[in-house]
Amino acid sequence: MTRKALITSLMLLLALCAKAQFGPTTDADTKYAGSLPKVGTPAPDLKLKTINGKTFTLSKLRGRYVVLDFWASWCRDCRKDAPVVVEMAERFGSRGVEFVGVSFDTDKEAWRKAVETYGIQYTQVSELKEWKESAVSAAYGVKWIPSMVLIDPEGKVALSTVLTDKMERMLYEVTKAPAADTGVEEQVSIDGSKGKLAAIIQKPNLAPGTQCPMVMLLHGFGGAKEGPLFEIIADSLAAHGIASIRFDFNGHGASEGDFVDMTVPNEIEDAKQVYDYVSNLRYVNSVALVGHSQGGVVAAMTAGELTAEGVRAVVLMAPAAVLRDDAIRGNTMGATYDPLDPPAYVELWGGKRLGREYIKSAFSLPIYETAARYQGKALIVHGTGDRVVPYTYGERFSSIWPGSTYVPLEGFDHGFSQNIYRTDRIVSDWLIDVLK
Repeated sequence: MTRKALITSLMLLLALCAKAQFGPTTDADTKYAGSLPKVGTPAPDLKLKTINGKTFTLSKLRGRYVVLDFWASWCRDCRKDAPVVVEMAERFGSRGVEFVGVSFDTDKEAWRKAVETYGIQYTQVSELKEWKESAVSAAYGVKWIPSMVLIDPEGKVALSTVLTDKMERMLYEVTKAPAADTGVEEQVSIDGSKGKLAAIIQKPNLAPGTQCPMVMLLHGFGGAKEGPLFEIIADSLAAHGIASIRFDFNGHGASEGDFVDMTVPNEIEDAKQVYDYVSNLRYVNSVALVGHSQGGVVAAMTAGELTAEGVRAVVLMAPAAVLRDDAIRGNTMGATYDPLDPPAYVELWGGKRLGREYIKSAFSLPIYETAARYQGKALIVHGTGDRVVPYTYGERFSSIWPGSTYVPLEGFDHGFSQNIYRTDRIVSDWLIDVLK
């Protein structure tokens, strides 16, 4: 086979793989939640004995949101989820949500021991019957545990799922607290590598003459400063007295420059320009970097190049160091090319064009070598279900930063769509702890 034919075959194979990678996905609910009550239908009433022998009637909780948690002490997956459910019950209990654990245990002492082990404080009920003989199981179509059903104040089903992440995300949505003091936003324009960068500074309300940390939020390939995850993080930080700036890299969003001219090195230059800008604001006393996907690579390398200036902390969310391997393979975001002789550009989605300089620079980009110069505080968050950037890339950043914190989110995808609120809590809580 000739070199040209070999490259053509490889590019075809990679294109097919990329199509599968970016295609529709399903979650465990597709397989295991199908028999649970449908959204909008009345929730069957329950009248059961609690673990202390009292009579519990579900309909008496009408007017509140209620989470039914179907589980058993003998269920390994239930025991794995138990700490998460307990934490959810504590957090959302303060927002008026009632949690009720419905156990399929037949051994009352084993049930009681598990409740004590996990520190479960919310109501526990059971028939103490075999799962298949349980009237509750039949009424709610429980074919798999753990399963959860959310009932709205009118007594109708709002969500049926086997995924705690999905339940947590739903609870955040239906119990949104009044907005905290998230400061004020200011639109600014900053000189970048290819022209002006459009940016938004979110500044907390500060007493005159006081200072606060500043967090730079760096979006990913083809992204923009707008987006729910960065906006939620910015709000969380502002509510705790921390400023943030989110901006569009060159060729993205409202910033100047053409996407075809964008490269990781010139995004690093953009980041440095923004760093210089915010470092010189009178109310800023330190700067941290948070990057998602390609923005994570830019954040890591920028921190490595700014060791003299002293970046206070770095957070990488699904850092896309795979971009170098993609360039070597000749496949970026599903677009294929000859990596040894790339064209002037290759077509991407939405009319975007990936330029030759991006490919050439990515081919030999010293990602880890540069990032390793930074040895300060660092957090890496990566979903184990990420099919765009495998979580092993996050693990490698953790290994080059020995003092870093690595948080794998089981089953989460590249955009953390399973629960951006949990992602925000992990990132924001860590930053608040490190920066304040």
